[in-house]
Amino acid sequence: MSTALSRGFGQARGVYAIWLREVKRSLRDKGQLVGGVSRPLLWVLILGIGLNPYFRGEVYGEVRFVVPYTYLQFIFPAVIVLNILYTSIQSAVSLIWDREFGFLREVLVSPMPRNLILLGKVLGGATTAVIHGCMVLVVARFVGVAPSWSDIAQAIGLMFVLSFGLTAFGIVIANYIRGFESFGVFSNAVILPLYFTASSVFPLDPALTRAQTLVTYPEWLVYMVEFNPLTYAIDAMRGILIDFNQFDPAFNFQVVGVLAVGLFLLAMWEFRKV
Repeated sequence: MSTALSRGFGQARGVYAIWLREVKRSLRDKGQLVGGVSRPLLWVLILGIGLNPYFRGEVYGEVRFVVPYTYLQFIFPAVIVLNILYTSIQSAVSLIWDREFGFLREVLVSPMPRNLILLGKVLGGATTAVIHGCMVLVVARFVGVAPSWSDIAQAIGLMFVLSFGLTAFGIVIANYIRGFESFGVFSNAVILPLYFTASSVFPLDPALTRAQTLVTYPEWLVYMVEFNPLTYAIDAMRGILIDFNQFDPAFNFQVVGVLAVGLFLLAMWEFRKV
């Protein structure tokens, strides 16, 4: 019994060591930190303020917003998810780095199971992504979003689950790519389509029936939005921060949970080939 306990304690320390290494390396990367700050500022200050006047329509002579929020408020939860998306997938670059310089080989020959090595890397990437998500959350009141402490706790919990799945997804991508440059190009080819087809910058009007939605928007776009799991993550974040949902809130959280578990299982399968 004591042997099993000692082994479990040793494995927990190993996971912690890998987690700490990933977090320290990410936080020391000045480029990643600059991107984590400049990216949301660009979206909030330039896109959010610039498009805010066009997010309104005239109804019976009265000017109203398309949804009961300003464009800054509407896009703010999506910007948090964007920061998480970039940071989570980019954190998987560490796998390429470790493979290139031999560190991964040394870790893999250690007594630690591969699944726990993977868990430490994913937890490290998820922690860093949550920190970057909180960087955006800090300016919530500037855009007119005033979450309670309970809302903030829920938002951070959602950030972590989403970051966990997206970091695992980044590791799956990194497993097929051998160079840093190729990873950057490929990850952007994944990030931007995922983000823009997730109802991040425009709403699917919840007041419309499905038939009306298919008439208002191109059918292919509606299907892309509905089949994109990131749509439900952004909608869940909007529900928490501005109390606005385009889809069923319970379904949103179910999709995010299944996404995180499914992507981690996929990463476990792929990590066997490393």
